[in-house]
Amino acid sequence: MAILVTGGAGYIGSHTAKALHQAGREVIVFDNLLHGRETAVRWGRLIKADLLERSALDSVFSSYPIEAVIHFAALIQVGESMRAPGLYFRNNVVGTLHLLEAMRDHQVRRIVFSSTAAVYGLPERIPISEDAPMAPINPYGESKCMVERLLHWFGVVHGLGWVALRYFNACGADPEGEAGEDHRPESHLIPRVIGAALGRLPVLEVFGVNHPTPDGTCVRDYIHVTDLAEAHVRALVHLEQGGAAGALNLGTGRGTSVREIITGVEQLCGHPVPVRHCPSRAGDAPELVADPTRAHNVLGWRARHSDTGTILRTAWHWHAKQGRGLDGLG
Repeated sequence: MAILVTGGAGYIGSHTAKALHQAGREVIVFDNLLHGRETAVRWGRLIKADLLERSALDSVFSSYPIEAVIHFAALIQVGESMRAPGLYFRNNVVGTLHLLEAMRDHQVRRIVFSSTAAVYGLPERIPISEDAPMAPINPYGESKCMVERLLHWFGVVHGLGWVALRYFNACGADPEGEAGEDHRPESHLIPRVIGAALGRLPVLEVFGVNHPTPDGTCVRDYIHVTDLAEAHVRALVHLEQGGAAGALNLGTGRGTSVREIITGVEQLCGHPVPVRHCPSRAGDAPELVADPTRAHNVLGWRARHSDTGTILRTAWHWHAKQGRGLDGLG
């Protein structure tokens, strides 16, 4: 039996494919390669197709003995979602609806979903627990919220077993150097700081320095991609053992500011990172930090690689060895 990994040619998907392979699972990667990389598919068979193509989904489920799905395929840029909300609802929500309907029709009853802390919007309390209201402030977060509702009702009506993993800021790279973060264009902070430090980005734009945080820059809960991959495998086992459906936060419970990330990279490279301060972006929350207690209680999971030093060292080593500029930066 195989695990279908949608978006498995992407950043978190490729790391999770490796974790599944190491756990003895057969992996089928379903990816349109719009943002994923074919070279990242090293731990499974690649099916190049789009979730909006229902016939492609039917073909995959008919051709392979798929027992469960881990669903990463989505557009993820908050700023882009504020400019083109229809694009996000079509891709993230309609695409997932096609997937769930195909699973229903082919009697595949387990799915682990890549959700996000963006479903919480501007939370009243930090750290954020799963009981906090879902009140997204951008279409990206709204699209993930809508998918969680789809999962709930497919569970009620069709008996779908599901876990939605609401992770905070994914970062870092495979400690063995076999995979890393390679979005193009790159919108995530740590690769952009490293790109500026390596001279592959002329200047790092810092959006907002007057937030109500200790140093004025946004605070986030950074979680290593290896820890995220492990959580997806554990969530799959949880469902296989008859565990309850629901949403779980993945984070460390610690917040780190943009300024602290920049300082950490400067310590690694030994020189200042060129920075330009810019106005805050629409849709950015000043602070997002997880309460990961429920994930520990339900999955027996803890973030074991997510100290800032490990995150930055693994990311630095992976990006430095690429020996090329980052497409779309600057």
